[in-house]
Amino acid sequence: MANIVKDIAQLVGHTPLYEFARYGKKHDLKATVLGKLEYFNPSGSIKDRTALNMILDAEEKGLIKPGDTIVEDTSGNTGIGLAAFAANRGYKLKIFLEADQSIERRKILKAYGVDVKFTTDVPGLKEAKENGTFSLKLYQELIEDYCRKQDTKHFFTDQLSNESNPSVHYKYTGPEIWEDTDGKVDILVATAGTGGTITGLAKFLREKNPDVKIVAVQADINSRTGAGDHPKTIDGIAPFAGEGVKEECKAPFMASFDYDEYIDVSGTDAYATGLEIARTEGILLGQSASAAMHAARQVASRSENAGKNIVVILADNGMKYLSTQMYD
Repeated sequence: MANIVKDIAQLVGHTPLYEFARYGKKHDLKATVLGKLEYFNPSGSIKDRTALNMILDAEEKGLIKPGDTIVEDTSGNTGIGLAAFAANRGYKLKIFLEADQSIERRKILKAYGVDVKFTTDVPGLKEAKENGTFSLKLYQELIEDYCRKQDTKHFFTDQLSNESNPSVHYKYTGPEIWEDTDGKVDILVATAGTGGTITGLAKFLREKNPDVKIVAVQADINSRTGAGDHPKTIDGIAPFAGEGVKEECKAPFMASFDYDEYIDVSGTDAYATGLEIARTEGILLGQSASAAMHAARQVASRSENAGKNIVVILADNGMKYLSTQMYD
């Protein structure tokens, strides 16, 4: 009976590293592409790591106790991770969800008993956008102010600035990758949402090998807004570089992050890659994971990367996107 799991926290991490051999052969890739399949976490994404670590850290510091209400703003996966662990550990949860997220995300959150609001419900946010004073810092302050004004204890986990976000990848995800590859990691490819995953992993891998290259992935400018020739958006990726990206709109962890290269990916290319992976490898990827794979393919195609190992972080699978255009 020693292998019986009694707490979902025991299911977090130790996700498999999968070699995309068929996909690599099909495209004659020069490098080996290894995907970290994070949908094996209990609520289905890499954000389980962040959600659990933020709760454990707050508990250790005495900031929350069962019965309190946890508050977070999210594009979905962090909220779902928090929902699973809040239910498991006796907390209430209120989520400010970005309004354009898939219906599956909303249904999953409500199934866990979450009080789902939208980011437009944050007091003062609409006015800040209308008068041009919006910034991520102000947005965080508005949520903190909202929490202070509630009659019962409301605690804002604040994934955008909470050091428990990158630290969980430094302490656990990075060592998993290093161990599973026997230290043979040449390039890391990862999307940047809050920036916690890529910055935490980069710190660990660069300490092990300063020559590891870090490739950050973001949605191209049209896929951020659903405009232009690529009306298909990519959930969970925030802009951090390039034309039109304001400093005040960058996730704090990405503001001074030193990456080696960034790659823009359109929604159209991400969706096409997701379909191809499903039909080539039998693995159904989510939107940001498909974008990361599209970028990894570009990097793996370069002659200078022949024989190298590319690790790509695949945040979740396609089950939360079946109502979107992705798998139409």
